[in-house]
Amino acid sequence: MLTFIPRGRLCALGLAAALCCGYSPAALAAFGVTDASGVLTVDSGAGLVFKVNKTSGDITSIKLNGGAELQGQTKFSHISSGLGAPATYGLSPSGTTAVITITSSTLKHYLVVRRNENIIYMATHITAEPAVGELRWITRLNGSVFTGVPTESNLRGTTGAIESSDVYGNSDGTTRSKYYGNQRAKDLGVRGVTGSGVGVFMVYGNRESASGGPFFRDIQNQSGTDTELYNYMNSGHNQTEANRMGLHGPYALVFTTGATPAAPDMSWMSSLGLQGWVGGRGKVVLNGLTGMDSAYAYTVGFANGTAQHWGTTSGSGAVTVGNMKPGTYTMTVYKGELGVYTEQVSVASGGTTTLNTRSITADPSQQPALWRVGNWDGTPLEFLNGQTLNVRHPQDARNPSWGPVTYAVGSATNKFPAAIWKDKNSGTQITFNLTSAQLAARTVRIGISAAYANARPQITVNGWASAVPSPSSQPDSRSLTIGTYRGNNTTFTYNVPASAFVA
Repeated sequence: MLTFIPRGRLCALGLAAALCCGYSPAALAAFGVTDASGVLTVDSGAGLVFKVNKTSGDITSIKLNGGAELQGQTKFSHISSGLGAPATYGLSPSGTTAVITITSSTLKHYLVVRRNENIIYMATHITAEPAVGELRWITRLNGSVFTGVPTESNLRGTTGAIESSDVYGNSDGTTRSKYYGNQRAKDLGVRGVTGSGVGVFMVYGNRESASGGPFFRDIQNQSGTDTELYNYMNSGHNQTEANRMGLHGPYALVFTTGATPAAPDMSWMSSLGLQGWVGGRGKVVLNGLTGMDSAYAYTVGFANGTAQHWGTTSGSGAVTVGNMKPGTYTMTVYKGELGVYTEQVSVASGGTTTLNTRSITADPSQQPALWRVGNWDGTPLEFLNGQTLNVRHPQDARNPSWGPVTYAVGSATNKFPAAIWKDKNSGTQITFNLTSAQLAARTVRIGISAAYANARPQITVNGWASAVPSPSSQPDSRSLTIGTYRGNNTTFTYNVPASAFVA
């Protein structure tokens, strides 16, 4: 019998064409920027008209096809929590592209519009993290117009906060938060909100200057008085990397009559002279991998202090990752979300770095074991309530009890809890049988994907108790209660004497 007793509070177990909107030819001729009374009014010529306050840089009004006001009026749309920085504008020599630049001492934000496209293209250059501590674009839309929103982050009708001021409950015991229902960075593409005859969609673009790697999740939506649509680029939400400076983006807001658009090509923005744009790019070609587990998807990630890139391999482990900034990277091969191979790789401007087939060397599942609960993949998804960690609070009434449980080796993996709390399910037990030939000193290994408040597992085997291990290095942030199980994957090892086992 193996008993888990966490020291600390929590351990998580488990390792396009742009859309035009049918305006008349006469309206198309209206493209341009009007500067009057401290406001820049931008007309796309295809139905989108928005206003930018020249003093603050906020977008204060958005209308499509002459319809209702789309911009929320309690708070406006802006970078971070609003820069309070001046906005200027210019037109391209052809007169078909308008560039609005909002400039503070450490940040330059670009709003770009092309004739006949109902799209606001954006990019953000920083030399320091904004004072609010997060780099994010927030589109605050009219909540009475935009009612087609993700359920998990819809706070309308909730009865009040159940944790901090950002996780809310409903009268039926279910939970909602802006932290729930968010996608992994590698899965970000196009996501938006809709109303009657209108849709606004965030195109997240490449994440090369963001932080956290391919599996990082951050806020995308929140619906209350306003309907909010976010692009988070840097934050401290269980962040495992230092923030990256430089140019973030490009990314975009696309306005439609409700249909989800394809992501527009944004490579043309290279001609705009945006601060920090890196033109010369390279690529890495990995010919394959050996030692793969066919039950899992594999991702190959590249990271250094200025950029991150990734790609998903084929079944043979082959992948090409292109459009990479030049530099030397740490390449990590992930089985699921667990790093199982690393090496240093250099990328040159205009060059191709070709890597022959690599052999996976650090997959714990390849080591023999008398028994194992779950598999080493960097996630707790296969465990009890593991599938719900990204979409609701652990105390949500829809979740089965977290225990403590007594789990018999060989039982369904989803009977073992995905997380252990000291004051909730400490004392969870694993029962197993050994033959007389197996009664010997043994090693027990426990993999975690996150921990809070220095939590770490202590075990007892029958009458023997392990020492309390040192805590793992983890972000100073909530994790499981804000929709993420991903911190720093860590393995704890316990050497159990033969005397602890009984026949």
